[in-house]
Amino acid sequence: MDDHPHTTEDHSISRFNERNRDFSPTSHIASRMIVSGVHKEAFCFEHGIVVCDALVLFPVLAMRKDRTTIPWKIACAALLLCVAAAIPSPAQTYTTLFSFDVTDGSQPYSSLVQGLDGNLYGTTLYGGPQSHDNGTVYKITPSGVLATLEVFSCIGNSNCPNGEFPYAGLALATDGSLYGTAMAGGAHNRGAVFKISSSGTFTLVHSFVYGRQECCPYGGLVQVANGDLYGTNAGEALGGTIFKITPRSNYSWVYCFCSGTDGAAPYAAMVQGTDANLYGTTVNGGANGDGTVFKMTPSGTLTALYRFCSQTNCTDGANPYAGLVQGSDGNFYGTTANLGGGTHSGTVFKITPGGALTTLHAFCSQTNCTDGANPYADLIQAIDGNFYGTTLGGGTYNRGTVFKITPSGTLTTLHSFCSQTNCTDGANPYAGLVQATDGSFYGATSSYGAGVGTVFRFSVGLGPFVESLPTSGNVGAAIKILGTKLTGTTAVSFNGIAATFTVVSGTEIMTTVPSGATTGFVTVTTPSGKLKSNKKFRVTP
Repeated sequence: MDDHPHTTEDHSISRFNERNRDFSPTSHIASRMIVSGVHKEAFCFEHGIVVCDALVLFPVLAMRKDRTTIPWKIACAALLLCVAAAIPSPAQTYTTLFSFDVTDGSQPYSSLVQGLDGNLYGTTLYGGPQSHDNGTVYKITPSGVLATLEVFSCIGNSNCPNGEFPYAGLALATDGSLYGTAMAGGAHNRGAVFKISSSGTFTLVHSFVYGRQECCPYGGLVQVANGDLYGTNAGEALGGTIFKITPRSNYSWVYCFCSGTDGAAPYAAMVQGTDANLYGTTVNGGANGDGTVFKMTPSGTLTALYRFCSQTNCTDGANPYAGLVQGSDGNFYGTTANLGGGTHSGTVFKITPGGALTTLHAFCSQTNCTDGANPYADLIQAIDGNFYGTTLGGGTYNRGTVFKITPSGTLTTLHSFCSQTNCTDGANPYAGLVQATDGSFYGATSSYGAGVGTVFRFSVGLGPFVESLPTSGNVGAAIKILGTKLTGTTAVSFNGIAATFTVVSGTEIMTTVPSGATTGFVTVTTPSGKLKSNKKFRVTP
C-alpha cells in the first residue's frame, strides 16, 4: 500500500513561458503528480490561470494591482516530472529537525546561514502568529530547537512597515548582524532591506521607492571586501536593478537591467570573486530571453558573460533562478531551472571568469529521473571538493532530491524527498544547502513534514572545520573564525604563520592576520585536534 499522499494523472497542463512571462495552454501527455490539500488558496491569487493542484509552485513575476494581492504572485504551474527510483548513496544520515505549522512560519524558500553563535538562521515566505501570514525570520539550533525572531506583520491591508514575504535567505556580515530582504512591504510597498541580530533586534535599513525598476528584491545580499552590501531587485515586468548599501546604511543605485539584452529579473544574490568583481545571474533577458550570467565591477560596469539558450535546442539550459559559487579552481558553478538536455529539466554548469560555459549535467537524463529535476537553489562546494545541491522535483516521488556532483560532472543522488511515510522528511526544496562547521549539511523544504515545510540535517560523514569571516584581508585585519568546540584552542595560524587570538566562545575566535602571512588555509588547534578552514584565506596587499 502506498503511504505517500499523491496520485498520478495524465492530462493537459498550463505551461509557464519564462521568456514572455505568461501562461499558455500547452498539451502535454505525461505522468505527473497531483497534490491533495496543499494550501491551494495560499498560492493562487488572481484570474484562475492554472489549477493549483500541481506538484510544484513556481515563483512568477506579476504586478500588484491593489493591496489585496501579493505584489508579485506566487502562481502555480505544473512541472512535468518523472516518477523516479533513486539509488541513495551509502553512509548518510537524514534527520528532520523541525516542521513548520504556520504559527511559527510556513514554506521556507531560502537557504540557511550559520551565525557566530553556531546556530542556523533562515526565513519563511509565509506564516507567523495571529494570522499575519507575511513571513518570519527564525533561528534554529543544530539539534532542532527553533525560535521565531521576527514576524512580518501588516496594519490593515496596506501598511507593512518592516516589509513582508522574505523570499531570500540571510547574509552574515562581519559585525555579526544578519542582513536580509523582503520582496514586498516597506514604506512604499516595494520591498525592503533589513538587519537583525541573533537575539532578534530588528532594524529596517531601506525601503524601496517607485521608479528605476526598484521593486521586489527576491535575491539576498552579499558583503564585499570593503564592507559594503550589494543586492538585486527583480524589477517590474522586464528589468531589475543592482544596489549597494554601506555599513552606515547609505543606499545607492548601481545598475539597471533596462535594455534586457544584458539580462532581466535577477532573482539571486551575487558572489564576489577573487578578482574583486561581482558575479551573478538573471532569470530572463539576454539575446534569447532565457537568462544570463554577468560580471560587474563594484563601481557598476556590467558585462554579460553568457546568454542561455545559445546552443541548439537549448542544451545549455535556461532560467537560472540560482546564483553562483566560485569553486576552488577559480571557476563559477551554478544551475538552470529549465531546458538543457534530457527532458528539459534544468542543468548544472561551470563557467570561467571569462565566460566559457560547460554543461556538467542535464537533469532528468537518467532513467525515470533518478537524478532529480528543476534545481532552483545555489550550489555549495563542501570540504571534500564536491558540489552539493537540491532539485525541486524528480526523485522517487517527484518531490525533489539532494545531490552531489563532482567538478567534472559526475552526479550522485543522495536523498529523494517524500521517502518517509506521509512525507515527514518534507518535499520540494526551493532552498539549497549550507555546510555548517560541524560538517553536516542543513537545508529546508517548502512543503510537507508534519506541517508546511521543514528544516533538516543531512550528514555524509564529513568532519568539522573552521570558517573565516571575511575570507580575505590584509596583514593586521581583524578576522572572526567560526567553528564548533573551540573552547581551549591553543593555536591559530594563517598558512603556517602563527597569529594572536582570543577565544570568544565555543563557536567564535577573534584574530588578526599576522605579519608574514600568505594566502592559504587557516588552521586552529583545539583539544580535539586541528581544524582547517573550508576555504583558503586570501591575503591582500
